[in-house]
Amino acid sequence: MSTYGEGRDSGLQPERTRLAWRRTTLAASVVAVLALRQAMRGGGTTAEVAGAAVIALVWLLFLWVAHRRIRALAAARPRTLSPRAALAAMACTLALAVFAMAVIA
Repeated sequence: MSTYGEGRDSGLQPERTRLAWRRTTLAASVVAVLALRQAMRGGGTTAEVAGAAVIALVWLLFLWVAHRRIRALAAARPRTLSPRAALAAMACTLALAVFAMAVIA
């Protein structure tokens, strides 16, 4: 009789998680580009430029968090995601969602 962990390839889970982070990064990039496009549609007023700058800053922060996580998952024994990094990723995702709703409304 085999135990639960026997025969399991421990490298698959980090690889799947790394691929999920890459897909999420791609989706966040598309959302940011569409939000920037919509924010700048009015002709470039000061408020639109400021909104676009905030959107770009949040997007860059998310890319930084995701890149660090993807690199950590490439290690032989990846570390767990720190609560601070998880909070930053969540805050960026929520901020991009709020920007999307504000731009649409």
